[in-house]
Amino acid sequence: MNQTAETVNEYVEFWNDTLAEKFNRFREILMNGLSYHSRVPLERLELQPGFSVLDVGCGWGDTAIELARMTGPDGYVLGLDCVDDFLETGRRDARSADLKHVEFVAADVQTHPFRPSFDFCFSRFGMMFFENPVAAMRNIRTALKPGAGMMFIVWRDIADNPWLGVPKQVVLDFLPEPGEDARTCGPGPFSMANPEVVTKQLEIAGFDDVEFERTDGPVTVGDSVENAMQFQLALGPAGEVFREAGELAEAKRPEIEQALRDALAPYEQDAGIVMPSSSWTVTARRGQ
Repeated sequence: MNQTAETVNEYVEFWNDTLAEKFNRFREILMNGLSYHSRVPLERLELQPGFSVLDVGCGWGDTAIELARMTGPDGYVLGLDCVDDFLETGRRDARSADLKHVEFVAADVQTHPFRPSFDFCFSRFGMMFFENPVAAMRNIRTALKPGAGMMFIVWRDIADNPWLGVPKQVVLDFLPEPGEDARTCGPGPFSMANPEVVTKQLEIAGFDDVEFERTDGPVTVGDSVENAMQFQLALGPAGEVFREAGELAEAKRPEIEQALRDALAPYEQDAGIVMPSSSWTVTARRGQ
């Protein structure tokens, strides 16, 4: 199905009117608690000084700022996200770091008018929410110079991510699955978990040399059981189930909250609630 303007607006509106506030509330978890999955590949990434880099779905801009440090003052980094409120944080942090060669623009990556001017594209958990991934990848391809590389990080299956799977199952013990008419930010965090499907999507979009590297590691999903419980009810698969159940969820909130506390408590460590997680680092190259 082709992406329509109405569909794009629906997803962008949902990010801005519903998710942005929740993401900002739990920014510490989302930006730092999950950072293992960007830190590992970025530590191995070598960018030439002066490179021009596109950061897709850059959120609060921390990865764009790191990429800007890697390219040096002669480089250029463009961070794109559909939530301008997130980007204000990136702009402020870039000014504080005196990084003048990083820019943040609020845009839909699927439709943004690009020119083939970038040497590299990076994305941390920003690629899984396109309704039409092939259309998005084709548009990203138009931003890249011939032969330029791309790296993006996506979650593996929910079964490989107990930090999302365990809370969802707890909530489903009390509430029904969301219906087909549920409001959503897009296909969801596991939409690119299948390497065969994603490889085919990239090839159709005009990319070569597709490779997947698995990263397993810890994520900190709250500084306490209470914080982690609140995070799960606000965002992710458990949060979606709870949100869409409406009045029924609110009626059962005390039971659900206690069940989540009980499920999360065994993962408590000195650093907080630390749980297993797994992602793919996908690399590809624009064909000539």
